[in-house]
Amino acid sequence: PLIIGVWGDSNGSVKVEFKEIDENKLWYVFDNYNGLRGVYGLTRYIYEIFKQYYVKGRGRSIVIGPAAVKTIHGALVSIGLDENGNPLPGQIDLAARGGGGSVLYRAHRVVGIVFGGEYDPARNEPRQLNTKFVDELSKRVLGKEYGAVVVEATKKYRFDPRLGTGGTFGVNYVLYRDLVPGFAFNTIYYGKTLRLRMHKMIMEYFWKPFQEKVFESKGPKPWHTCGEPCPGVCKKTWNNTKVDYEPFNGLGFLIGVLRFEDAKELVELVDMLGFDAIEVGHIVAWIFDLMHRGLLQPEEVGVSNRPYFDPLAYNPERHSPINKEIAYKIIEGLVRGDNEVLKLVSEKGIRVAAKELDKKYAFRVKMFGLKFEDAAVYAAFGEQGYMSPNYYWSPGMIAPLYVLGRYWTSYSPTFSDPEELAESAARRAIMELAIDNAGICRFHRHWAEKLLPHLYREVLGVEIDIVKHSAETYKKLIEYQERAGAVPSFWESRKTIELVATIAAEVSRVDWSEKMIVKPETAREWWEKFKKKLVKVIDEMASVGAHFSS
Repeated sequence: PLIIGVWGDSNGSVKVEFKEIDENKLWYVFDNYNGLRGVYGLTRYIYEIFKQYYVKGRGRSIVIGPAAVKTIHGALVSIGLDENGNPLPGQIDLAARGGGGSVLYRAHRVVGIVFGGEYDPARNEPRQLNTKFVDELSKRVLGKEYGAVVVEATKKYRFDPRLGTGGTFGVNYVLYRDLVPGFAFNTIYYGKTLRLRMHKMIMEYFWKPFQEKVFESKGPKPWHTCGEPCPGVCKKTWNNTKVDYEPFNGLGFLIGVLRFEDAKELVELVDMLGFDAIEVGHIVAWIFDLMHRGLLQPEEVGVSNRPYFDPLAYNPERHSPINKEIAYKIIEGLVRGDNEVLKLVSEKGIRVAAKELDKKYAFRVKMFGLKFEDAAVYAAFGEQGYMSPNYYWSPGMIAPLYVLGRYWTSYSPTFSDPEELAESAARRAIMELAIDNAGICRFHRHWAEKLLPHLYREVLGVEIDIVKHSAETYKKLIEYQERAGAVPSFWESRKTIELVATIAAEVSRVDWSEKMIVKPETAREWWEKFKKKLVKVIDEMASVGAHFSS
C-alpha cells in the first residue's frame, strides 16, 4: 500500500512523492498509534512522516480506515490537525457515499494522500483573495455585503433564531418532527399519534441533551468550522464529537437508539473505522428489522439478543442501551469478517446480500411472505448496484435519478406527480452539481448559485452558462452509467415502494397511494414517468441553459 504526498511550491510547480507502508504496519497503526486508532491513527502517522507539509505548507490529508480494507463501504476521511498533530474539534470531514475509500484502497492500493504547499493563488489572480472586490460584487448582484449574505444563507447551519437551534441535527428534528424516519424506516407505517409519541421521546432523550450543551449552556459555544474561515460555523460538537443529523439519526432513531450518549458511542466507532455512516445505519437497521421479523436469528449475525424494535413497548432508558450494544457488535463484525452473514453484507452490500439470503433462507421467505430485500430501502442501479437513501421520507431520495446518495434531488418530505417532481429534482441536481464542481460547500448554495456565474466571469475571466454546462456534464454521467450498465432500475423492495405510497397518503394523494399499495405496477408507472421527464428536462437544460423554463 502507498501514501502519496503532493507538494506545490511557490511557483506553482507540483512535486509528488510516494511512501510505502506494509499491511502489518498499516494494521499496527489502525490498532493503536500513539493512543489513536483507525483513521485518527493513520492521520497522525502520516503527519509524522510528512511533517513539513503541515508545518510549512498548511497541509491536510485524506485517509482510509479499516472499513475500506475490509468492506465496500469505506469512506475518504480528512481530519484537521493542530500544530502538534492532534485532531481539531469538529474537523473530521468525510466523502463517504458510494464507498470511495474502499475504491481508493482496493483499486489503487492507496491508504492516504497528504497535500500542502507554498503557492499563493492570488499572485496570478489577485481577485481570488480580494475581499473588497467580493463585497462590491455581492452588493451589485445581491444588494448586500458578502459577509451579510453568507450569514443569512447559512443560518440553518449556524443558528436559526426562528427555531431556536442550529446545525443539521438541531434543525431537522424541530423542522420535520414526526416525518423523520426511524426504526428501519418502519415509521412510514405508523399512524400520526404513534409518530408524535416517538417524536416526543426523540426531543426528550436525543435532541434535548444536544440542545442544552451546544446552544443553551453558558460560556464559549462548541461551534467550529471545517477548517476554512467560514461564518457558518456549522460543526457543532458535543464533548469533542461532531454532531450531524445523518450519522446520528442513522445510528440513533433509525436503529432504535434514542439516548444521545448511546448514539454518540456508535458514531465515534463508525468514524474511527472510516465507514459511510449513512450506509452503516441502513445495514444495522435492516439487520435489526430482519431479526425483529424473524427472517434472521441473533446468533446468525454474531449477537446474543434481538433488538427492541416494537414502538408500542419501547422505552429509551431500558432499550436504547441494549440496541446500542447489539449495533456495536454488528459494526465491529462487519470489519472483522468472521461472521458469514455480516461478511456477505460488508463485501457485497445490502442488495446482493439480500438476494443470496433469499436463497439461503428460502423456507423463511415463504413462511413469512417477505423477501430479505423487502425489509430494506434502496434505489437499484443495473444488476447489482444500489444506493441507500439519506434519511428523509421523500420520493426524491429513491427516484430514478442517475446520481443519488447526495442531495442532487428534491428531498422535502412530500409527494407530487412524477413529472412535477422530476422537473424539480432535475433543477436541484443541476445546481447542486454546479456548486460541487466549483468546489463550494453546499451549505452556501443559497448565495453561491446566484453569484457563481459572476465569479467565473469576473475572477477567472471565464464566460460560461452554469446551467447549460452543468446539464451537459450530467448528460455525460448518464452516458457513462449507460455504458457501465449502471442505469437506474425499478424498485425491488416492497418497503421502498411503500415509502412512496405512504408519503402520498400522508399528504392525501390517495389517487396514487391506494393504487401503489394494491397494484405495485402503479409504482412502476410513477417511476417510469419520472425517469422519462427527468431525461427530457436535463436535455432541455443542456440545450437552452439559463434560459430554461418549464
